[in-house]
Amino acid sequence: MFPASVFADAQALDIKALAHDLNEQGWHVVPKLLSPEQCAALRDNYRCDDRYRSTVIMQRHGFGRGEYRYFRYPLPDPIAQLRTRYYVPLAGLANEWMQRTGKEQAYPADHATFIEQCHARGQQRPTPLILRYRTGDFNCLHQDLYGEVHFPFQMAILLSEPGCDFQGGDFVITEQRPRMQSRAHVVPLGIGDAVIFAVNEAPRAGTRGTYRVKLRHGVSAVRSGERFTLGIIFHDAS
Repeated sequence: MFPASVFADAQALDIKALAHDLNEQGWHVVPKLLSPEQCAALRDNYRCDDRYRSTVIMQRHGFGRGEYRYFRYPLPDPIAQLRTRYYVPLAGLANEWMQRTGKEQAYPADHATFIEQCHARGQQRPTPLILRYRTGDFNCLHQDLYGEVHFPFQMAILLSEPGCDFQGGDFVITEQRPRMQSRAHVVPLGIGDAVIFAVNEAPRAGTRGTYRVKLRHGVSAVRSGERFTLGIIFHDAS
């Protein structure tokens, strides 16, 4: 079972720093969002089959190597709380991005209403997941869109200790800029650190106004050991 207080001491977001980093580079790190004990509880529950709706073997689909498991509804309370809690401050920034890119879409202030919108469009499968990588495993660059309705941001939390539980396995984000070469970011994470990042595209301020960059994320090859990640995606899947 998950401890009832698994996310009780989650660090509040620094909204100003969050907005700055997402606008400038498309990602923001929240240090020590979870304690090592909380991370261990989540790793241990990876083996509890009744908590998950499906398991994906990545190499079968050309996604890379490794596996991940999607939680089923009803989500465990700590996962649901994390998803609901961090949607709220991100929704305001999401709406700013929609305005900057000339889109009419507006995200509601609460997560429950947004999920109702997903379900009304046929996206009814929960998307929070845990990923497990072992020696030689990796995740190809990709986007987690899952359907027509998607939230502009998602979160990944590292559940293993770099240099102790595993070697290699860096979190990587690339941005494809119009008429320019792509730019790569290697995001430094420790155990319990979270990275909040753009799901699909991000606005950038240029000399001729706002333009959009496409972002993709992945994980480089794990050289040794075992690496676990908790993924919090705010929209549901079709």
